[in-house]
Amino acid sequence: MVFRSVCTTFADRMIVCIAEKPSVARDIARIIGATSSHDGYMEGNGFQVTWTFGHLCTLKEPHDYTPMWRSWSLTSLPMIPERFGIKLIDDQGIKKQFGIIEGLMQKAERIVNCGDAGQEGELIQRWVMQKAGAKCPVSRLWISSMTDEAIREGFQNLKDQADYQPLYMAGLSRAIGDWLLGMNATRLYTLRYGQNRQVLSIGRVQTPTLALIVNRQKEIDNFKPEPYWVLATVYRDTTFTATKGKFTSKEEGEEAFKTIEGKPFTVTKVEKKEGKEQPPQLYDLTSLQVDCNRKFGFSAEMTLNLIQALYEKKYTTYPRVDTQYLSDDIYPKCPQTMNGLYQTKFGGVAPYAELIKPIGGKPLKKTKRVFDSSKVTDHHAIIPTGVIPQGLSDAEQKVFDLVARRFIGVFLPDCKFSTTTVLGEVDGIEFKVTGKEILDPGWRVVREDVRSKKEDGEEDEKKQDDEERTLPTFVKGETGEHTPTLTEKMTTPPPYYNEASLLRAMETAGKFVEDETLRAAMKENGIGRPSSRASIIETLFKRHYIRRERKRLVATPTGIELIDLIREDLLKSCELTGIWEKKLRDIEHQTYDAQQFINELKQQVTDIVRDVMSDPTNRRITVMPPEEEKKKKGKK
Repeated sequence: MVFRSVCTTFADRMIVCIAEKPSVARDIARIIGATSSHDGYMEGNGFQVTWTFGHLCTLKEPHDYTPMWRSWSLTSLPMIPERFGIKLIDDQGIKKQFGIIEGLMQKAERIVNCGDAGQEGELIQRWVMQKAGAKCPVSRLWISSMTDEAIREGFQNLKDQADYQPLYMAGLSRAIGDWLLGMNATRLYTLRYGQNRQVLSIGRVQTPTLALIVNRQKEIDNFKPEPYWVLATVYRDTTFTATKGKFTSKEEGEEAFKTIEGKPFTVTKVEKKEGKEQPPQLYDLTSLQVDCNRKFGFSAEMTLNLIQALYEKKYTTYPRVDTQYLSDDIYPKCPQTMNGLYQTKFGGVAPYAELIKPIGGKPLKKTKRVFDSSKVTDHHAIIPTGVIPQGLSDAEQKVFDLVARRFIGVFLPDCKFSTTTVLGEVDGIEFKVTGKEILDPGWRVVREDVRSKKEDGEEDEKKQDDEERTLPTFVKGETGEHTPTLTEKMTTPPPYYNEASLLRAMETAGKFVEDETLRAAMKENGIGRPSSRASIIETLFKRHYIRRERKRLVATPTGIELIDLIREDLLKSCELTGIWEKKLRDIEHQTYDAQQFINELKQQVTDIVRDVMSDPTNRRITVMPPEEEKKKKGKK
């Protein structure tokens, strides 16, 4: 009955709380004292707690606006409704639950929107309230974790629904934009080029993503390897490489080899510098999906499902985020979170206790690289909640382990290392070797148990060993015999995309960026939302536009032909789609007008229809059924 005093402004009124899932509704009901079960809702302490099953409503389909749009016809394009409307999804279970919700809302004195605290969650609940004809005031529960404490705190600080109107407008604009482009372009390309047998699905995010894969594949297919020669020499069991770089002709390389053969090697410079390496930043959803794909081979969708499950079990915070920072008000709660990790055990072993001991009993360090309220809007980075996990599956434990170690790592000292660069010379030709010695691992202790498990993990570890090798002690002026080598190598094409590299490319609108700071700056123009990128990749599989070959993402002939057919940059350009994403974020931040976004899109769709209809060629797409595609794959 704790909320009787908290919600004094609602005293003696029936408050309807609506969550996004039954499991979330049960947690909320337990905290606020709604303990009596009914069909489709819980009741008690002045509250009725009900739920949706994700989306109950959707935008109307073309035929809902006019019967003329039921049949697919080029003459009916573009389809642009004067006013967009919503409807219930045609499912008996959904209709039954909506009837219960509608009945509760019609009698409610106040509604508390307890949907997921994000753009999609806002849209789901707003549409339900609109469809139910709710007239009473609405409050918003906005929380970043599902712990009992967070729910209580959220109910003590309920917001006015009006505060989230820009978030709703951004979500609504996204849905309308996807409808306008997807419905019109899919019908247009199917009728114009699909031979009446193949639906050619076009989407605002899926088509530029497919274009990324196709364009990379073409780069690989058209790549012509070229030979080059590398001059190196072994002196005191250490390989030095010529600083001149690659020789493009064998003759040039052999000439340099002859120049140094049989002549003494002299050390000309020994330079030792000490440096520091900061811990990696906390996880956002994309960086977590990238690491899970690289280390464990998890798909983006699998990682999202796992981290969502950990959130709903109260072990980690809200996952669908694109920031790697925490707001300053989280800092006082971090010691409690750290204590929960200290006590965590898996199989009777406490994996984090020894990592935490060095920083236990003293204030945790606070840096702008971790705590910066200006970099946090709706939610902060993904971190543990401090609730001790129980009964995790092996896959859930792997994901939790990454999040826990990343959290511990940001409070540990920088890694201290020493970089030694040795230059040598033989008859005017300069050679170089670099070694890195770890002086104090600092935060790197958290990485020990999470080395890559992927197919090319051996290469990863070899690279790490090379970077961290300790060189023998060299002295400037020393000289001696050496063994030169001239090695022929071939230039290599860019790698195929895997899910990890594709997610990064989507995040930066096609510009594959490893540097964290630069990548963060380019997120403004990424394509898709962090929460939707996994489903976009899965959609490409379902449409048979791409397939997996081990970890590679490979475009099918149908996928390649579809991108070749599309001449309109708007439909397949990552940069242009990235600009749309920025406009949608600007709508959310009230620096761009939602109506202007929709009007621009209507004009762009009209232009696309006109351009494709005037295509004088007789191009058609080759229809390859999935069975034939499988046979083709089997032959490889």
